[in-house]
Amino acid sequence: MLPSMPAKPAIAIVGLGRLGTALALQLARAGYCISEIVSRTPESQRQARALTRTLKARSSHHQNVILDAGLVWLCVPDRRIAVVAADLAELNIWKGKTVFHSSGALDSDALASLRTRGAKVASVHPMMTFVRGAVPTMKGITFALEGDAAAVRLARRIVRDLGARTFIIPKQNKAAYHAWGAFTSPLLVAALVTAEQVARAAGLKTAEARRMMLPIVCQTFVNYAALGPAGAFSGPLVRGDSEIVSKHLRALKKIPDARAVYVALARSALRHLPVENRRQLERALKA
Repeated sequence: MLPSMPAKPAIAIVGLGRLGTALALQLARAGYCISEIVSRTPESQRQARALTRTLKARSSHHQNVILDAGLVWLCVPDRRIAVVAADLAELNIWKGKTVFHSSGALDSDALASLRTRGAKVASVHPMMTFVRGAVPTMKGITFALEGDAAAVRLARRIVRDLGARTFIIPKQNKAAYHAWGAFTSPLLVAALVTAEQVARAAGLKTAEARRMMLPIVCQTFVNYAALGPAGAFSGPLVRGDSEIVSKHLRALKKIPDARAVYVALARSALRHLPVENRRQLERALKA
């Protein structure tokens, strides 16, 4: 019988992008030893030097890895997960190890080549946005887990130590789950950029519009958190003011993309949020 993995195994991070950097820092703060950081290019190795010094971790190139850690966490782009896993599977080191990847859209079968070599594998995806120049805390966020039972158990322990939550996602639901995540951050930013274009049509400069938008955007999130979507919903749709909606649509004819977004979101509001004069609003949107 293989020995059980310690409660806080050493961790090797493969791929030091925005997610890998955030995970390495947060895991170290939670008391985990980051033993190795694996980079693909000389440039990424140079970028990793400061972090490896801070964490007292070994810096490796993907062609000369050691990977003596009990847990190997792949933080490479989705399109490279299966390729990197297949490359690493050539090493005869996987019995008794656990391997995670952090794709929101792909399931643990992306690591099948390592599973066949004896590793326990799981997909462990944080519902959080990671951008250059920001290292968000993991406390209070949620990780979606899917994979081998032993790997999922370890993931639960680690996520708990990060101060975060977990839930189990069925394989067949991962694409929908990831699309949901797209609506919560990148497409939300896209909606705000669209709002900036409408502000320009109203005569404002982009920087000025962004500054003026922030208070109402932030208050909307506060209302959403405290009151739910129905309580946070305001404006001409909730009042059933179809004439104002028609004015909006006429003004947006010069910005077709914004008009299409407006109509799509307004139709969603008519289906899922409380509105007055629903039929009149539907006619306005069709016109």
